[in-house]
Amino acid sequence: MLKVFNLPDLGEGLTESELLDWKVSVGDTVTVNQVLAEVETAKAVVELSSPFEGTITALHGEPGAVVAVGAPIVSFDLPGEPGQDGPDAAAPARSDGRVPTLVGYGAAAEGAGRPARRARAAEPVVAPVRPTPATGERPRSTPPVRKLAKDLGLHLEAVPGTGPGGVVTRDDVTRAAEPGRPVESAPSGTRTLGGRPRTEEEPIRSVRKATAAAMTASAFTAPHVPEFLTVDATESLELLAGLKGHREFRELKLTPLTLVARAACLALERTPELNARWDGENGRIIRQNYVNLGIAAATPRGLMVPNVKDAQALDLAGLARGVAELTGAAREGALTREQLTGGTFTLTNVGVFGVDAGTPIINPGEAGILALGQVRRMPWEHRGEIALRQVITLSLSFDHRLVDGEQGSRFLADVGAVLRRPGMALALF
Repeated sequence: MLKVFNLPDLGEGLTESELLDWKVSVGDTVTVNQVLAEVETAKAVVELSSPFEGTITALHGEPGAVVAVGAPIVSFDLPGEPGQDGPDAAAPARSDGRVPTLVGYGAAAEGAGRPARRARAAEPVVAPVRPTPATGERPRSTPPVRKLAKDLGLHLEAVPGTGPGGVVTRDDVTRAAEPGRPVESAPSGTRTLGGRPRTEEEPIRSVRKATAAAMTASAFTAPHVPEFLTVDATESLELLAGLKGHREFRELKLTPLTLVARAACLALERTPELNARWDGENGRIIRQNYVNLGIAAATPRGLMVPNVKDAQALDLAGLARGVAELTGAAREGALTREQLTGGTFTLTNVGVFGVDAGTPIINPGEAGILALGQVRRMPWEHRGEIALRQVITLSLSFDHRLVDGEQGSRFLADVGAVLRRPGMALALF
């Protein structure tokens, strides 16, 4: 019996996925949960697992193709009775009498040895793709380059990348396939950036496309209001330095971002408007009395904003663990859909790039975002005199539909007060 497997929605309302690589070929016999392909959505790179047990008869699409949700992606020939190829058809029972199920779905049929009942095919299981053991990370390249490498019989893991950040380019693949073949270069005597070809093309991929759409929608939907505050954070940095020697914090990475995260959660207690959501379609404002604190992270795949769940209930050590877990998963490309959805307020640390301040764009669906600038040692008024102090600039953007200037200013002032004198948290909150 023939069965067509359509691409499911691998995230919350995602409309398409990019096909990165096939893990099976036409004629292969596969089992339930066997990985069929590696695909990339706007949320993560995932492995697409088979919901059926049978023989592959067709693969719909080449690596690099963008497949719409609901479009055919794999065709199967399933063992079964003729004509049973409708949506209720399922994989046959195994020889041990158990109905094959996907991980986390269904249960074994009772009474091994007797005929197994038919069951509906379960939804496919998807899981984040972990870095390859050989290199520590998945080789970065564009879909056309991956297709070229596949056509030439090359493994990208073995091709040195000369593009930005180690990206494997078309020229790299060409050199690896035909070492003596010349590649296009700049005119003689003309230096190009990094010695690369004068022009290079890269398709707008899933994450970049989703980020562009989300940021454009946010910028033109939510009326952004920016505010800035520069504070003397010397006492906070001294506090962090002292805590690092405490046994409870010895194994944790304490940074200014950790303290700002804690300060933001405290400040949201007094200005919950910064943690609300605008629901214009239903004419309501949704007040969220919990904080899923987003941490903007720059990754090789683009900007990702995973969030620490229920950050309001965590102490400084808990926040440090939560932030470390998210940033580690982001670097490894192992963020889950749960970590990437449901945020209520976001922090972004532009200071790690040597930047003092900026005007961040609000993450869609949220009411505000707070940017933390670099720590700078500079002359500052302290106890009536000029002294060298550790200074940080905070940049807040908020949605003026939800937040008035008074509320945004109070929130920013509260965060600044905690950074200026962390002991004030005991008195203010």
